Formats: sequence, structure tokens, C-alpha cells
Amino acid sequence: MLNYAIRRLLLAVPTLLLISLIIFSLLKLAPGDPLSDVPLSIPPEVREKMRIALGANQPLTVQYLLWLKQFFVVEPLHWVDILFGTHLSDGMQRILSWQTRSPVFDIVGQRLPQTLWVVGLAYIIGVLIALPIGIVSAYKHYSVFDQIGTFLSMVGLAIPSFFSGVLAILVFSVLLGWFPSIYNTYLEVNSWSSFVEQLRQMVMPVMVLAIQTTAHISRYARSSMLDNLGQDYVRTARAKGMGEAAVVFIHVLRNSMIPVVTVIALGLPAIFGGAIVTEQIFGVNGIGQLLITSIIGNDIPTVQTLAFIFAALIVMFNLIADLLYGVLDPRIRYE
Repeated sequence: MLNYAIRRLLLAVPTLLLISLIIFSLLKLAPGDPLSDVPLSIPPEVREKMRIALGANQPLTVQYLLWLKQFFVVEPLHWVDILFGTHLSDGMQRILSWQTRSPVFDIVGQRLPQTLWVVGLAYIIGVLIALPIGIVSAYKHYSVFDQIGTFLSMVGLAIPSFFSGVLAILVFSVLLGWFPSIYNTYLEVNSWSSFVEQLRQMVMPVMVLAIQTTAHISRYARSSMLDNLGQDYVRTARAKGMGEAAVVFIHVLRNSMIPVVTVIALGLPAIFGGAIVTEQIFGVNGIGQLLITSIIGNDIPTVQTLAFIFAALIVMFNLIADLLYGVLDPRIRYE
């Protein structure tokens, strides 16, 4: 198992480097100037010093290598400084935002908790609801439960988040007045009433994201369970007198989870993409909203960093899915 994990990890390194090169090159080709927001009254020599401080006067190859160093060396050392109170990274240049002239990772660190609260809770709820629905729908296929579950899943897949988010605000906030329409990022949870208010404002964005997760994963779980329920080993296990619960949950479910694991693992980075739209609708001050404002403000370093973080999440969870494959099916790790 260790050799299998090392092989997968070694494959992930050149993949990340290639992705970083593509992201950096494409965004560098986009029009933009780090000093576009600087007043014209500033003397040219001062503007040139600012350009040098941002590294915008270097060749593209040098800028790319500097960006890699900042991403993989300077920023990790900076967080080591914060955790252990050391001063390893003093004097090292960090990735700076063109809009705020502040380190990009500090801005991401401020926005990330809000996104993790909403996205993480939505994904956990979506998976916990989707798996039982998929299992029961497959075991009782063509039943009333299966037909209702199939219909609701198709509706959840067909309705985009920007429509379901606006619809949720219209129904639950405007008409019924149950939940606030705007997420208060600055709410401090220090009492029972503030905790309840935090839950109330999280309901709608979490619900919108969880609906799509549930619809997506439940279809895969149902399809995979149906494929395995008709296999010969299931009939053999039943013929030997094994209980139905043991057949379904020990044999069928474990084999069925192999393709579902991929959907679950790769679905988490995808839901971060869905959170970009959802955060805009509900006013969540997370990294999705940060990405939109950075694109509008032509803040190339922030867009580069966020795009690479999303890409790294996809590669990382793909690696996790590969490792879980080896746990669920030992034959895979020896291929």
C-alpha cells in the first residue's frame, strides 16, 4: 500500500507543475497592469519602483519561478512563523494583491473559514442524505420511493444554483420571512442567540449547495448498487443462506462504493466552484466572492493563486480517491 501511495504522489507533482504553468501563462496573457489603479499624479520613477517591488518588470520565466517559490516556499514558511512564533521567512517577498497591495494568502486566510463553514457543511449533509437514498432506491428499484427519488434527483441536477438560490430567497426570506437573505459574515458567535442566528443564516446557502450534491451522488450510488446487485457473487451469497443485510451492506455496498468514492472525492472541489455563485447570491464573504471581485478588479496574482488552489484541490482529492480505491479493492494497488 505504501508503494502504491508513493507512486500516486509522484504522479501528482508533475501534474501540479504543469497546471501551475498553464494557469500562470494564460493569466499573464490577459490584459492588465498592476499599477492601473495608481493615480496619474505619481511620478514615473515612483511608479517604476512600485513595478519592481511587485516583480512586474521581470521576464515571464523569472516571474513564474518567483511565483512558484512564493507559493511553495515563502508562504508555507510564513504560516510556520505564525504557528510556532519563529522568524524563518523575514525578508522573503510574498505574493501581493494588485488591488490591496497586501499578501494574497492573508486575504485567503481571512475568507476561507466562511467558505469552509458553508461548503463543508453542505457537502457533509449532501453525502449523508445521498448515500441512503441511492442504496434504498437501488434495492427497491422501480418502487414508489425509487421513482420519487429519481424525479427529485433529476430536478436537483437540472436546476442551477443561481436559480435555486434566488428561489430560496424569494420563498423562505421574502414570502415566509424564516431566514435572512444576506449572510452576515461579521456575526460573532458568543451566545446562544448569536449561535441560532448563525444557523439561520447558513440554512439557505447550505441547502442550495446540498441539493446539488445529493442529486449528483445519489444517482451514482443507485447506478453502482444496481450493477452489483445482479452479479453472480450476490446470488451465491444468498444461496449459501447469508442474511440479506450482510449481502447488501458487506458485499454489495463495499464493491459499489469504488466508483462512488471518485464522485465524492472529486465532487468537493466542484462544490467550491458552485460556492462561487452561491456566495454572490447570499453575500457570503468567502473565497468565491473574492475570486469574482479579483476578476472584476483585474487582480491577476489573486486570480492565479485562487485558480491554482482550486486545481490543487482537484489533484489532491483525486489522489485521495486513488488511495481509497486501494483500500476498497486490494487488487488495484498491485496493478
